[in-house]
Amino acid sequence: MKSLAELQAIKAKMKDKVILREGSGDIRVVVGMATCGIAAGARPVLNTLVEEVSAQSLTDKVTVSQTGCIGICQFEPVVEVFEAGKDKVTYVKMTPEKAKRVVEEHLKGGKIVNEFTLGGQNL
Repeated sequence: MKSLAELQAIKAKMKDKVILREGSGDIRVVVGMATCGIAAGARPVLNTLVEEVSAQSLTDKVTVSQTGCIGICQFEPVVEVFEAGKDKVTYVKMTPEKAKRVVEEHLKGGKIVNEFTLGGQNL
């Protein structure tokens, strides 16, 4: 970084992502980011969710954030979706590719991707 203008450009570029993680949308998406989640690949999943929610223009209704241990380490990376008046949906063994489908089908389309949920796994 060589100038204040360059720093301001970086700030402007990242502003949407910060707002997205701190927003107050109707749908709250939480990614488990404890040590086990990070080791299993939760960071790329979180980044993909943030980028896709922004790209799909869902920032007014969806908030993406992170949390510590969710408690089901063997199923990491874990993503939980909370919607007012509905049961929590827990997605397990997530990847960036699966995260894109969750944004498109669940967050945008309103249809749970059952094959990625805790109940949809062959345990």
